Amino acid sequence: MDFTLSLINTTSLLNILIAAIGLGMVVFFHELGHFLVAKWCNVYVERFSIGFGPAIWARKYGETEYVLGCLPLGGYVKMYGQDDMDPSQMTDEQVAANPRAYSSKTVLQRMAIISAGVIMNIITGTMCFILVFMWGIDKVDRVAGSVQVGKPAWRHGMRAGDTLTSINGSPIEDFDDVTRHTALSPRGPIRVTGFHDDGKTFDLSLEPETFEIRRIIGVGPAYSLNVMDKSEGVDFGPAIPGSSADSAKFHYGDQIVAVDGVKVEDSRQLFAVLNDHAAKAVQVEVLRKEVDEKGAPKLDDKGDVIRETATVELPSQPFLGSGIKMGIGKIVALQEGSVAAQAGLQVGDRIAKVNGQDVERDLDPFRLTEIFSANAGKEVIVTVTRDAVPGAPETLDLVLTPEDRDPWSEPPTMTNSPLSIPSIGVGYHLVPTVFEVREGSPAAAAGIKQRDTVTKLELTKMPGVSKDVLNLFETSFEIGELNWAHAFWTMQENGRSGPVKLTIKPASAEAAKTVELTPAPIEGWFVPTTRGLLLNVQHVERKAKDFPEAVSMGVRYTINSAQDIYLTLRGLFTRSISPQGLSGPIGIAKLAYRFAGLGLAHFLLFIGLISINLAVINFLPIPVLDGGHMVFLLWEGIFRRKPSEAVVIRATYFGLAFLLSLFAFVIFQDLFISKI
Repeated sequence: MDFTLSLINTTSLLNILIAAIGLGMVVFFHELGHFLVAKWCNVYVERFSIGFGPAIWARKYGETEYVLGCLPLGGYVKMYGQDDMDPSQMTDEQVAANPRAYSSKTVLQRMAIISAGVIMNIITGTMCFILVFMWGIDKVDRVAGSVQVGKPAWRHGMRAGDTLTSINGSPIEDFDDVTRHTALSPRGPIRVTGFHDDGKTFDLSLEPETFEIRRIIGVGPAYSLNVMDKSEGVDFGPAIPGSSADSAKFHYGDQIVAVDGVKVEDSRQLFAVLNDHAAKAVQVEVLRKEVDEKGAPKLDDKGDVIRETATVELPSQPFLGSGIKMGIGKIVALQEGSVAAQAGLQVGDRIAKVNGQDVERDLDPFRLTEIFSANAGKEVIVTVTRDAVPGAPETLDLVLTPEDRDPWSEPPTMTNSPLSIPSIGVGYHLVPTVFEVREGSPAAAAGIKQRDTVTKLELTKMPGVSKDVLNLFETSFEIGELNWAHAFWTMQENGRSGPVKLTIKPASAEAAKTVELTPAPIEGWFVPTTRGLLLNVQHVERKAKDFPEAVSMGVRYTINSAQDIYLTLRGLFTRSISPQGLSGPIGIAKLAYRFAGLGLAHFLLFIGLISINLAVINFLPIPVLDGGHMVFLLWEGIFRRKPSEAVVIRATYFGLAFLLSLFAFVIFQDLFISKI
């Protein structure tokens, strides 16, 4: 145990050191650009500093003092005749009389000195990207693994397994491109192209929605067939504690190749097989890493990991329930061109009966998707109530033929997500008011009664269960009018290690109360997913075939990264991007630490992005920044005279005030709002 803690601490310290060196090098190369060109122009450089504040290390070599400051928030090159703390130097004629003063140099020389830092950052970032693509880097694949019910992609017919190829004409290489191009797009519809898993192409016009702090279309990445890898700070196995997979003997990094003798090539095939065999235990064939006596993977002559075949029995996993049935709400989402739309169903309709059976009395509203999937290819009579005239609802019988879709292929995994019926293309909510309490159930024992309203659900854990498992997932759910389906589904996936707390608002005049109960397995109803087994997301390697292609990919990535920064700034001004997404030095340090633990390629990619960010932001026309100095130089070059001392001083102090305000804002974000 002590050795493990020591190993974790050593790894953490190493990642901190790598992160500090990487961020320090970004600043170093920026200031080095200024320094080298200043020396080339024969400017007297008084100080070269990495960091601000009191020096923790200082040495003077030649005429320049080299300093390491105690505040790692940037750096500076102090030249005679150029001092942001004393802007009057830039217009002082006496200072300019010194031939080695910065202010004595020609406009073009000063432009070269000022722009050298930015140019050095662009070169540094591009070199990082070139190295990354020479070595190769795993990126999340561009395949949609999930499509959120009711979101723009779902409404326009996208499904799990679709591959996205472009957004607004920009090519999609990996899932990061999907996120970036959607979040940074201007207000209004975006054009999304791609192809379905059957090879048919699609070309859609979608209007992204704002979710929390950014614009989304509602797609998530696909899972791979690889069982999750061991992560720092996670002290449980590759399965959710309490789940069926938790009792199986999977190892970190196992690669699934077959289930009950059926070969699977991707996670969608895996999910389909598990859905078809949800009620029984299955034999999962995996390729497992061979390890030596120290636990390290064995490698072959080519350096590849040696794997052996193993078979793991994965038991079935029943749904858990408390013995309450909720009422059904109205349809809130309808797919364009779906079976339901063609049959005449509308948003606002309420499904009352299916083939004559009352949805609430005879069926379970949560399980409607199973009813329709079981009748795929057959005519189904759906009775709906519709408020065509306020206060005078009408009842309609509509006939439709469900498609052959897995019933739980679109589960309610997001907050306030509607329940989906994939086979007909509708989404609806459940009413959080209890319609029925089963006699002898945990809910009945806890005193829950018909017409009570559930306002909150909280997952808990039994003593001895890993302290970290529930930290990885959402554990507390405010139900409101829309969130019961998501809370109930999450309980099936992640809440099997302990009791559940429900906050109840009684139908009577009694005060709200919180009850604790232990959900019981529901006979004959089985979870059709991975049964608690945790999988890695699906990755694709981005690697150049030779050096020229690596250069091309690196340059293109640099240009795209710079464009993304300008698009982000545009989005902040047009309010299509929330400022809550901004990070300051604390957030950047956290990200650097995280990327340091992902390997050299990922860390270099991050450092490259920070370099390009520094280049672009530093060249904005804000006094004190390099871009602000360039504005003064352009003025001087055009009008053949320097700006007045008063203008320079006022502009500099304005720039300082603006930057200090921005710095305070992002520090506040890092401390109290950011989720990094």
